[in-house]
Amino acid sequence: MELQKMNGHSREDGFDGLDALAEHEEFLPHKTGVKKATHFTDFEGKTSFGMSIFNLSNAIMGSGILGLAFAMSNTGIILFLILLVSIAILSAYSIHLLLKSAGVVGIRAYEQLGNRAFGAPGKMLAACIITMHNIGAMSSYLFIVKSELPLVIQAFLGKHEITGEWYLNGNYLIIIVSACIILPLALMKQLGYLGYTSGFSLSCMVFFLISVIYKKFNIPCPLDDEHYNTTPIADDHTLINGTDDFCEAKLFTVNSQTAYTIPILAFAFVCHPEVLPIYTELRDATKKRMQKVANTSILAMFVMYLLTALFGYLTFYGAVESELLHTYSKVDALDVLILCVRLAVLVAVTLTVPVVLFPIRRAVLQILFPEKPFNWAIHITIAFCLIFVVNILVIFVPSIRDIFGLIGATSAPSLIFILPGIFYIRIVPDDEEPFLSRPKIQAACFAALGFIFMVMSLSFIIIDWTTGESRSGGGH
Repeated sequence: MELQKMNGHSREDGFDGLDALAEHEEFLPHKTGVKKATHFTDFEGKTSFGMSIFNLSNAIMGSGILGLAFAMSNTGIILFLILLVSIAILSAYSIHLLLKSAGVVGIRAYEQLGNRAFGAPGKMLAACIITMHNIGAMSSYLFIVKSELPLVIQAFLGKHEITGEWYLNGNYLIIIVSACIILPLALMKQLGYLGYTSGFSLSCMVFFLISVIYKKFNIPCPLDDEHYNTTPIADDHTLINGTDDFCEAKLFTVNSQTAYTIPILAFAFVCHPEVLPIYTELRDATKKRMQKVANTSILAMFVMYLLTALFGYLTFYGAVESELLHTYSKVDALDVLILCVRLAVLVAVTLTVPVVLFPIRRAVLQILFPEKPFNWAIHITIAFCLIFVVNILVIFVPSIRDIFGLIGATSAPSLIFILPGIFYIRIVPDDEEPFLSRPKIQAACFAALGFIFMVMSLSFIIIDWTTGESRSGGGH
């Protein structure tokens, strides 16, 4: 569940030093007595092929999986499948561009590729986009806490509905969880040990998938809850999709919510800042071997995403919400299996937040205090401010769909399409591949495609917000 954000950052000093050495020596002329440039492939990795697949799969797997059934309900099965295949293939191609660029200059950090391509502005741009994406990821995780924790407490108390007590208010609960669990973990100087929870997180998602498949055959349609058999309504936590048809699978459909599909899918496949660190630690590392790791990981997540979306959609059809797990509470708030799934997912996402925060803080430190040694006051202040900002976002954003949509429409196309394409064009030498060569033209088209996706998605989302169609039922 994106817990491998730490893979490239846990040995911070060593990585920064090697990156700086590689950059410095790359500019030196290759004269007698001058040390040859150090490439990351010169260092011996110790991670096996299988474990690298596991690590990258964890980097891909995120909270976006909870929004895929909602996406399918607003595109239809066939259109969703076409889009999912397209995003998966394009993600694999963008990793190819990153690996080729990294192989040319021997740099293993996304931000440092930006520095090599465009200097300090490129480094800052990459750092800002990664920061924005990780803040979106943190927000989506805390939104799950806001949405699911009240239902877990409600189930433990044996209540069939939330009756207004403060301890069943998601806004209060995320503040408590942030202050008591997330902030103390985020204040630690090294959070590398939290990487061990990645296996647990992936296991939680497999458990979630198995439960979704099982529930498909145990939940009737139409649902007994009359809330779903009338006009779709959005509540404080979730959003019902835009289709009016229940208990009927659509192969192809377009409605006001279809604009969120590509951003949700893009958000679900972002793993690019973690590719180069995993490449570095791969045993017998070669570009071809790492590309196989990436292709296998993407294929595994493609299957998992497709099954989750398909069975989630075929369970609720037109009643599916933007956060799939929350939909099950409308059937039986006290269901033991769903309660176990909720607990597992809650623990996983709560432990993920401080891990995702760590590279954000590192990027902020590089931008604002690049030469300053470690300082506890700065370390604590950045962590507190980030958690405060994310809490404010989660409290006032009405739906997790808005987080998936906005971040998926901005940072995800940048990390998957735009930056890999333009980095490739700038970094690969013209004497190796001329500017008008087929690979560079493909990279330019790839970056342009990402820009078109970004503009179209943002335009449709802004139109949806301004018309208020998705909130016509009373969301905030």
